[in-house]
Amino acid sequence: MNTSTDRLALAARFVNNTSAPIFLTGKAGTGKTTFLRALAQHTHKRFVILAPTGIAALNAKGVTIHSQFLLPFGTFLPVREPEGNYTDRHGFFTQQTLARRHPLNQFRRNVLKSIDLLVIDEVSMLRADILDAIDYRMRSVKRNYQIPFGGVQVLFIGDLYQLPPVVKDEEWSVLSRFYKSMHFFEAKALQNSGLVYLELDKIFRQQDETFIRILNNLRDNRSTSEDVRILNQHYKTLDEIRDLPPCITLTTHNYKADEINLRELRSLEGEALFYDAEIEREFPEHLYPLPQSIELKVGARVMFIKNDTSGLSSYFNGKLATVSKLTSDQVVVLMDDSGEEFTLKKELWENKKYRIHPDTKELEEEVIGTFSQFPIKLAWAVTVHKSQGLTFDRAIVDVGQAFAPGQVYVALSRLRSLEGLVLRTRVQTDVIYSDAKVVEFTQYKSASQDLVALLYQNQQAYLHQLIDSTFEFDTLMASLTQFDRDQETSMEFEEEDLRKDLPVIFEIMEKERENTRKFRQQLQLLIQAGQEGKLLERVEKGTAYYLDLLVKALEILLRHQLRIEDFARIKTYQNGIEELEIELLRKYTAIAKSGNLIQAILKGEVAEKMEAIDFRVRQVRINLVEQIRKELPEKTSSKNKSGRKKSKEPKPPKEKKEDTKAWSIRLFLEGKTPEQIAEERGYTVSTIMGHLAHGVKLGQLQLEDLIDSKTIQEIRHVEEKLDSLKAYFEHFGGKYDFGTLRLVLYSGSEE
Repeated sequence: MNTSTDRLALAARFVNNTSAPIFLTGKAGTGKTTFLRALAQHTHKRFVILAPTGIAALNAKGVTIHSQFLLPFGTFLPVREPEGNYTDRHGFFTQQTLARRHPLNQFRRNVLKSIDLLVIDEVSMLRADILDAIDYRMRSVKRNYQIPFGGVQVLFIGDLYQLPPVVKDEEWSVLSRFYKSMHFFEAKALQNSGLVYLELDKIFRQQDETFIRILNNLRDNRSTSEDVRILNQHYKTLDEIRDLPPCITLTTHNYKADEINLRELRSLEGEALFYDAEIEREFPEHLYPLPQSIELKVGARVMFIKNDTSGLSSYFNGKLATVSKLTSDQVVVLMDDSGEEFTLKKELWENKKYRIHPDTKELEEEVIGTFSQFPIKLAWAVTVHKSQGLTFDRAIVDVGQAFAPGQVYVALSRLRSLEGLVLRTRVQTDVIYSDAKVVEFTQYKSASQDLVALLYQNQQAYLHQLIDSTFEFDTLMASLTQFDRDQETSMEFEEEDLRKDLPVIFEIMEKERENTRKFRQQLQLLIQAGQEGKLLERVEKGTAYYLDLLVKALEILLRHQLRIEDFARIKTYQNGIEELEIELLRKYTAIAKSGNLIQAILKGEVAEKMEAIDFRVRQVRINLVEQIRKELPEKTSSKNKSGRKKSKEPKPPKEKKEDTKAWSIRLFLEGKTPEQIAEERGYTVSTIMGHLAHGVKLGQLQLEDLIDSKTIQEIRHVEEKLDSLKAYFEHFGGKYDFGTLRLVLYSGSEE
């Protein structure tokens, strides 16, 4: 498959028919952005679009990674233990500190619970440690600790030969213990994940074969002396440049571009006028796509920084023009390409966030602020950084001080042909390198993957995964159990039937546990036997059965929710009920869509958006709410505003402590690690180790199940017996945490 359209079709299949992580890449102008726009219109998966920076997020019509995941600004270490074990510097955080000091709020947690797909644009800027922080958040939210990103698919989009990730020396001194480089593909979450590498190879921007060859060689660190010689034929002196028609200068540093633009603007005669942006609601300054106030004069060179949203295609991002007329509220420009005058109108940028709609419980975008401004900036000069994604017929390239890998390539690849190239400084061989790690990664990936075979393998894996993850209620039961534990000490309703609602839902799920196991097993056997007709028939019958069952559970939960909606001082409880409802609706939707998905994959078709099913799910909830509201009395009969039972005899804390230890021991015996148990139950690892120590004392666990024998020997055979855990901690220089020390020293006699 050599054409870009073939690769785009493959990319659509990988996204819609598999759960594999995908890296969609390609040189500038190969159609990555077009693919993202089409995907948003057609995919059956619920997704959010993220980007590493505010401007990149605006351009991708998404949100920033840090805002969606509530990540602190700093450096993430992909470990459970405290960051103090690795560095005494400020600004580092680990899984433990992320969970305890920077927990996700319910708003963002609900959004992340509802998605099947994460799209990350401009991935060249994404650091490996931040991707591992995303992985940790997703596993926690989805309660799925065994699979990267909690089972959510990730689509990475970008060009690694563009802007690299930024890492300071003091950060790298610690991060280098975990990563070979800071590029996203080094993340722990992607090790052994089978990242699908899809490079779009048809270039729409350049048609000049010589120029394409030179750009490819620059990109792959294979530039020849002949390439450099051809490029340097386009060098011109300052006097020669002054005689050229107006064109933009691409330079390496912000201060250089600003200097040129300000100098040229000041040199123009005439009055300067200022045009202010209109900013409404929430639109923080770091997201401004343009200065709040733009200074212009007649004769100023400008560049459009947005495509025309009117549908008339009067301008595009990167189009150049000259200001011809100005009034207090009007800007008229002369277009470079057509020579025609054009009166500007203000364009609108939207700051969005993802949310769950309060009535339909569906994922949606919400505009929380807007920025309106004339879509132009001064354009005698622009940095290489800010030229990404733009196309120029002619440009002066000044990259004599290139400081980042690939800067020369990015600058030159903005041009349509060699004819439009003007070099302000000659190209030196020492500034035209690309990052060696990037070249090694892309060459290995592009040479080692048979995409058609990979698609087949991943589709088969997706079929099995769909069946296992769709027709099971264990995850819902775990959420109900966790919710019950969280509320156990603080919530008991006056009305007895309110107290029974959640146990009834749990009982409905519990009764189906063995049935669902047998059903999944049956479906898996039918796949292996190639009995597609029978498989689809069984899925159809199973779908009808389980949807009826889920409607019963949903009706109980919604009735419970509506009965307590006016109660006071139970906001946390109500939020938890809403999370359970979202999980129930997600399960209902997954089962409702399963037949269509399985059929599409078996037929070799792309599984696309299923709007009829989405509409049906919405109607199920709406109808249930309407029906329940009609049946319910206007107000609850509870004597208390909170609806809670006043008890003078609270449960003895000691008895509950015993229960919580037994819970942890059971989870460990089921095969979960202490770290996974801590995350699932919302405790620290140290607390869980204390629970497991109790299991050792009771003889339910062996000490060697928890700690390797070498560690046990080293701790127990300290020559001089010490009088406290702190003394042991200091003796080992912090090598062993208090939980480990307590477990070894106080859990049974010495050998």
